[in-house]
Amino acid sequence: MPTYTPPARDLDFVLHDLLKVGSLDIPGYDELDRDTTRAILDESGKLAAGVLAPLNQAGDAVGCTFENGVVRTPPGFADAYARMREGGWMGLDADPEYGGQGMPYLMNCATGEMFLSANMAFNTYQGLTHAAYSTIHAHGTDAQKTTWLPNMISGQWSGTMNLTEPQCGTDLGLIRTRAEPAGDGSYRITGQKIWISAGEHDLTENIVHLVLARIPGAPEGTRGLSLFIVPKFLLDDDGRPGPRNAVSCGGVEHKMGFHGNATCVINHDGATGYLLGEENAGMRAMFTMMNEARIGVGLQGVAQAAVAYENAAAFARDRLQGRALAGAAAPERPADPIIVHPDVRRNLMDQKAFVEGGRAFLLWGASLIDRAHRGRDADAEGLVSLLTPVIKGFLTDKGFETTVLAQQTFGGAGFVRETGVEQFVRDARITMIYEGTNGVQALDLVGRKLGAGGGKYIMAYFELIKTWCREAAGDPDFDAAFVEPLKTASKQLQQAGMYFMQQGATAPENALAGSYDFLHMMGHVSVGFMWAQMAQAARAALAAGEGDRAFYEAKVATGRYYMARQLPMVATHLARIETGAEPVMALDAESF
Repeated sequence: MPTYTPPARDLDFVLHDLLKVGSLDIPGYDELDRDTTRAILDESGKLAAGVLAPLNQAGDAVGCTFENGVVRTPPGFADAYARMREGGWMGLDADPEYGGQGMPYLMNCATGEMFLSANMAFNTYQGLTHAAYSTIHAHGTDAQKTTWLPNMISGQWSGTMNLTEPQCGTDLGLIRTRAEPAGDGSYRITGQKIWISAGEHDLTENIVHLVLARIPGAPEGTRGLSLFIVPKFLLDDDGRPGPRNAVSCGGVEHKMGFHGNATCVINHDGATGYLLGEENAGMRAMFTMMNEARIGVGLQGVAQAAVAYENAAAFARDRLQGRALAGAAAPERPADPIIVHPDVRRNLMDQKAFVEGGRAFLLWGASLIDRAHRGRDADAEGLVSLLTPVIKGFLTDKGFETTVLAQQTFGGAGFVRETGVEQFVRDARITMIYEGTNGVQALDLVGRKLGAGGGKYIMAYFELIKTWCREAAGDPDFDAAFVEPLKTASKQLQQAGMYFMQQGATAPENALAGSYDFLHMMGHVSVGFMWAQMAQAARAALAAGEGDRAFYEAKVATGRYYMARQLPMVATHLARIETGAEPVMALDAESF
């Protein structure tokens, strides 16, 4: 059975040594002293390890059941959900005006990683509720916010997003769901939505669906979509769940993994819905939810990688196989633990370097969201918008790859269910697909985000790295093994961007054929940027004689590994980009 130990020490390092949250000029961050964040991380870690993790493997084996229109979650989920509600974890960063605790979004992500590592399927119920809360909070009327948000924040009600239909996924302009005005300010919603995570379940007394639909006479395509609040139960005069709305579950999907989360077909048969935001502006409102969900999915990628790596490292320390080439490392034992072998070390170092670097990248992104929203900083908003497809796409691609590496560490034992690592592989796989496939993320990055603001935000990103490299190069006590590789990789990323600019107008396929490589280039540079800064912080702590010396030395060594063994992949991606579209598009469709 797999184990889970919350990475509280590493989260503390990222928050305080790397990001220096207590000194950032972001409203609310002055309250994030070490004692406060440690208390939050310790309590959420206990809940993750003690309550959620023991349900993960059993929840995967049992899954969700569907009978007579009723969906039941795996045994233990309802009790665990009640524990989450009682602890106020669902409203950690929500608006205090509606019952939230008002903490920064950063802390929601830090605690969320632990909940996701412990039980990804379980945590998605509250994760989607948080995204629905954010959407209503951003676009709802005062009356709508008063009506819906308090119970969503408390966890009494949950939330979903209803986008996909049988005939359309990414191309939402093909949506057919109708919204007919009812004459009383409400609408009648009719249509079928599929692949709706947490669409029906037994954890809450109401489910608040956010549904994209088309009002009669609306423009074609995405410009004619509106967003509606469609509750499972209509509210009575006291604001409590009353009669059942015309919303029903038509079935649950049988999936490769992620079994503890109910992925549903949702039928709207003239259901009562309430316009959220303006008519025909549904995509703008829905992107509030989707962008938050994409950050959350990137966090899922890191979280599954983290728990898989933890178990792989433990197995490698215990599993006896062969002898170290330099001589027996454990002569008193019949064989040495496999961690002595260079290829196993390579495997584990790839895992460790991604997990710790990806964690830092994700939390940096979360701090930018806080700067944008709490500090009303438009430049931070533009930068995190640029980084969102990278956070989602790169961290889930590499997160899945890391779970596979962890499975490989186990050898044959990794292929059987008893060890639990194969579940991490299956669960992580969905992260590369939902909330916009990673290919779509790459197209969004190259096709929309690079040119946003006339290229202002990508140039600001390059300037951040350039400035850091210049300042670090002037520090005689810092290691050039971090500065020079980062500088080189950043220049290669800029070279790829220039190639796209040159090709975009006359040969757009050349740019789009390289979009996936560019996303990975930017992901590697971003994680490399994090590692360079973490190494700098760790060396400063070592020089000051602070804390756990072994922890800081390991941080520097892992960072050096990333710069030496992973960051050079940027050059490979650049070479692939500069081949253009010809190798990609050479075959006729009939030749496949």
